[in-house]
Amino acid sequence: MPLTEPVPDVRSLDLLRSVAELGSIRQAAIRHNISQPAASMRLRTLELTLELQLLDRSHGRAQLTSAGVAVVRWSEEVLAPLRELLLGTQALRAAGKTNLRVAASMTVAEYLIPGWLQRLRTAHPGILVSLQMGNSRHCIEIMTRGDADIGFIEGPRAPRGLSSRVVRSDDLVVIVAPSHDWTHRTTPLTAKELAVTPLVLREVGSGTREVFESTMRLRGLDVLPLLELGSTTALKSAVESGAGPGILSRLAVQTEVRDGRLAVVTLADISFDRSIRLVWSKERPLGPPAKQLVRLIEESSTRARQL
Repeated sequence: MPLTEPVPDVRSLDLLRSVAELGSIRQAAIRHNISQPAASMRLRTLELTLELQLLDRSHGRAQLTSAGVAVVRWSEEVLAPLRELLLGTQALRAAGKTNLRVAASMTVAEYLIPGWLQRLRTAHPGILVSLQMGNSRHCIEIMTRGDADIGFIEGPRAPRGLSSRVVRSDDLVVIVAPSHDWTHRTTPLTAKELAVTPLVLREVGSGTREVFESTMRLRGLDVLPLLELGSTTALKSAVESGAGPGILSRLAVQTEVRDGRLAVVTLADISFDRSIRLVWSKERPLGPPAKQLVRLIEESSTRARQL
């Protein structure tokens, strides 16, 4: 929904969260490197913005009210992705002053890299990461030139000239707008029906496109592009607006499907499984920072499989 209410300052929300964790405004101010009066002013402004009493100051020590507890809990839904955003943008800015250079396909960069970097920062705060993004073909070119230490791509097979191993599985799904006729189907969609339908697709060279086309070719089927778009966000917007069915990673559409903005169509006789691969130079072994990142990724993948 559009933002019609006054929007609270995210720094103040983060400060309130620190008060909840540390038990005092003074300790929260120290954590945020501001004075206690400045912290108190931010918190009062937050209360005025939300029109709620968030702290009970009547006993000489600030305690969260029930409303304050609720706001802290809800704000984590805002602050967690914002932290990931800040880590990702820091990595994009860090070219030339880093000790771990990462190249990643767009899907990996948008939906996996921020969480991986958050875990790396927590476990190894001294490792500074830079990030280059592009489709899988572009990432392979970056790795081949030696312009990154480690890369992550999507695709049905290992690239030539690079060492690789699978670090995560994924699959592609057919998505439509909720108003599309396919949402009312009583039978799953067949591969032949998909082949004769104009589709909204990623550009040639993307891992998503390569997996989709290669899987269809194994069935002796061609692909009929309606639109070719260079970003996941643009593709989702086109499908949501009713342009036509699209093909994307399940990772990329989870939020929109949960919110009812997109729908996944059940397939009858075909699946588009794919692997997310770690790639690195055959001439240079992985250095310690890269090994630390890979270890954390593999640990998180193991936990995800156990859930």
